[in-house]
Amino acid sequence: MFSFPVHTAEPLRGGPTLRWGVIGPGEIANDFTSTLHANSDQRVVAVGSRSPERAAAFAARHGVDGVHGSYEALVADPAVDVVYVASPHPQHLGHALLAIAAGKHVLVEKPMTTSAADTRRLADAARSAGVLAMEAMWTRYLPGTTVIAQLIADGVLGDVHLATVDVCWPHEPDPADRMFDPEAGGGALLDAGVYGHWFARFATGAPVTSRTTGAVSDRGVDLQSVTVSTATGGAQSVVTTSMTAWTPGLAVIAGTEATVRYTDHFVFPASFVLHHAAGEDRWSEPTGLRGRQGLAWQAAALARYVADGRTESPLHGLDDSIGLATALDDARVALGVRGVSEHDTSAP
Repeated sequence: MFSFPVHTAEPLRGGPTLRWGVIGPGEIANDFTSTLHANSDQRVVAVGSRSPERAAAFAARHGVDGVHGSYEALVADPAVDVVYVASPHPQHLGHALLAIAAGKHVLVEKPMTTSAADTRRLADAARSAGVLAMEAMWTRYLPGTTVIAQLIADGVLGDVHLATVDVCWPHEPDPADRMFDPEAGGGALLDAGVYGHWFARFATGAPVTSRTTGAVSDRGVDLQSVTVSTATGGAQSVVTTSMTAWTPGLAVIAGTEATVRYTDHFVFPASFVLHHAAGEDRWSEPTGLRGRQGLAWQAAALARYVADGRTESPLHGLDDSIGLATALDDARVALGVRGVSEHDTSAP
């Protein structure tokens, strides 16, 4: 039986801790805060919103003491070490820059911004300020992902030639849903597609050529797309994303010696099978955490990086975020989807 490497995900308890402030008390921030408090030693100590009522309700729900009726007050709070930016996509840049200017570390929900140019601007600001800025590409920090990264690095798969990945979650057409609003950063690529394009980069390396085809709504948001890319060395990837259909997210990385095939949705804490000439071996997710409970690992990793004096993630650094944003830009341009204007920090 094959002996898998030990996962290297940061321990959720017993390591460095930070005091977190939240900008954008919506669904993802609720899930993030819930798993931090239930499954890790990290603690959210403050929340900021232009709606004092929303901030107060979030704080009451999660036992958070600090309630701020503005983003400026949140980032100025001396009790806050790091700011989690969980606002809508077009507001990420403005809110992250606000936190960086206040000298706070930042974890910014993916996509880091809505364009490569703005992601580069955010990265430049963080580097100049000497604070840690990290895209919340939480799948990269999961135990199973660290094992697969080691299998690739150790050459267990041989030369990787192909990766296939799908991230498709359907949405009922609704003019009020931000997913169908181009000004709100709607569309499949900036929502689900960011995971698929990240995975392709993780498995095969940065793309050097790509072609995208798909469908666009009458309001100008991408409904679904397929991107075929080739990386340096010739490895290819196929990324499928849609908000009109559902797929199980069972990603595959195929090499000359072995193939990894997920048996659970790759975005979440997941198990996988290693297929090779002698048969197959299964790696089972060992922690019991499911779904968005897995958001906790990225927070523990960020706390470790800060304790170690790092200003970028060694697993998914700022240049990786810029490269990912570039791939999303290219796919959107190929579909004829117009860019999204970043908003300032006055949005609610």
